[in-house]
Amino acid sequence: MNEGAGDGGGRRLRAAAGTALRTLRTDLWTVARDPLPRMRWLGRLPHAHVVLFAVLMFLLNANDYQELLGGDRHPDETFPTRLLLLLVLQTAAAVLALTRPVLAWWLSTLALFLTAQATEPVVDHDSLWPWSVAGVALHTLVLLLLALRVRPRVAVEALVVTLLAGMVNMAFAAPVAPAPAPGGHNDDLTRGAVSFATAVVVGASLRLSRVARNRLVVQEELTAEERARRTLLEERGRIARELHDVVAHHMSVISIQAQVAPHLVDNPSDALKENLAGIRENAVEALTELRRVLGVLRSEEAPSQEVRHAPQPTLDRLDELIGKVRSAGVAVTAETTGEPRPLAPGVELSAFRIVQEALSNAMRHAPGAAVRVTVGYHVDGLALRIANAAADGPAPPSPGSGHGLLGMRERTAMLGGELAVGRTPDGGYEVTALLPDNADHPSAAPGSPDSPVEDTR
Repeated sequence: MNEGAGDGGGRRLRAAAGTALRTLRTDLWTVARDPLPRMRWLGRLPHAHVVLFAVLMFLLNANDYQELLGGDRHPDETFPTRLLLLLVLQTAAAVLALTRPVLAWWLSTLALFLTAQATEPVVDHDSLWPWSVAGVALHTLVLLLLALRVRPRVAVEALVVTLLAGMVNMAFAAPVAPAPAPGGHNDDLTRGAVSFATAVVVGASLRLSRVARNRLVVQEELTAEERARRTLLEERGRIARELHDVVAHHMSVISIQAQVAPHLVDNPSDALKENLAGIRENAVEALTELRRVLGVLRSEEAPSQEVRHAPQPTLDRLDELIGKVRSAGVAVTAETTGEPRPLAPGVELSAFRIVQEALSNAMRHAPGAAVRVTVGYHVDGLALRIANAAADGPAPPSPGSGHGLLGMRERTAMLGGELAVGRTPDGGYEVTALLPDNADHPSAAPGSPDSPVEDTR
């Protein structure tokens, strides 16, 4: 039984070791490019500081190993050259960490390990070993740059591997005589571990903070898009509710005419009566379906019964609208060109609402400015132009963003027309709409709910 338990424990240990090695290979066995991004305010200045710091640490490293680089302490003539190459590799790894942090960490760790192994037999016992001060500083920088770009788990794995490499250096260090420095080398493994761990913690914290900010920005963008989409759908629903009355009126007229028509003909045939009854039945069913659609489109804050059953405005009430604006203290000039004529109810409703929204925007955003309203009747439709002069003073703050321009765009697009808005050379604002009056031509469909919406007034 003990042997079976021992075999089971050994298998679990080997499985855990295999899993750990596979995880390390997945996380750390890569040379992928991951450049350090530019800072918003500092640009590439931190990158230049990294390069400058690496050069200064190379000079400090060379100064620490000055005697060994002179060739007087080692019998191998190639030793100074090999040591210099290792010092250059440590410096280059710090610079490489700006673009390939994982590869730079491998090179830095390898350089630290080989430098410790090469200098162990000849280094002074007063000198720090296995890592020099400059070596610790350079590797700390590499770990910091690594932790800024990789997940915290990967940074911790790199820290563990670095410390294990230092422990291997200590384990294979040759025994030294008790004099002149009893106790062996001047060990700096613990001090180096504190520096490395600090770099990993700081880098991981900064990365998590950056990731959280980026997610917040993305969420804010999604929220803004969703708000714009919802505003668009609400505006379309409001337009649909207004047009319901127009369509329902026509359907009611059709139903009444189909009901009265048989009485206007002497001895109507059974076929005629049947056809007229079918027309009336279809009109009533269509009207019922329209009411159901209206119930779906109604907002939570449904209008009162008085407002709900009030007739939809047309251009006949434009003078009344302009009179109300004038009574509010706004100088409004109205002009009509062309021969006025009745237009399709949907066109007149949309035209009235566009003028109403444009006047409201002028009162809100250009207090004290004169406004000119021009209505032009053309052969193929209606042209509207509402322009206001520059404001006499600053506009009072408006709570939230309005839906005026959005409603104008949707009403114009519904009719297949064109809308142009923008500043005038004198500092005012102008709204121009072309609304076709062609009942035989299908109206252009408004943009999809996913289309970008911008309402600046």
